[in-house]
Amino acid sequence: MDKKIRVLIAKPGLDGHDRGAKIVARALRDAGMEVIYTGLRQTPEMVAEAALQEDVDVVGLSILSGAHMALVPRILELLAVNEQSHVQVFVGGIVPDEDIIALKAAGVSGVYGPGTLTDQIVADVRQGILGEAAG
Repeated sequence: MDKKIRVLIAKPGLDGHDRGAKIVARALRDAGMEVIYTGLRQTPEMVAEAALQEDVDVVGLSILSGAHMALVPRILELLAVNEQSHVQVFVGGIVPDEDIIALKAAGVSGVYGPGTLTDQIVADVRQGILGEAAG
């Protein structure tokens, strides 16, 4: 792939714990991707606008507040409005199994809980982007 994969890592909602988001951002950066980190307490509108302005391929959402079923569908909706439905979206955090099923049905590429190896996230992001590029 000639151009680097561009990834936006965002912390939507009121949760103030960003250690996991920073670890994932570092792993993706170390894997050769361009990573933009939005910082804490982003609204869905702020995340979608940053994804548009930064022209990203992937949005990674870190949500530990339990608000994933409200925040993620709204972000997916805003990406679609911005004609960015092609952007791969993954979620990290504590997500019940039944919500994982619903999030994936809504279009989320992956959901990663505590203990997920960063190598797995890197591999999945690459596969998702290369798979789209080949499609």
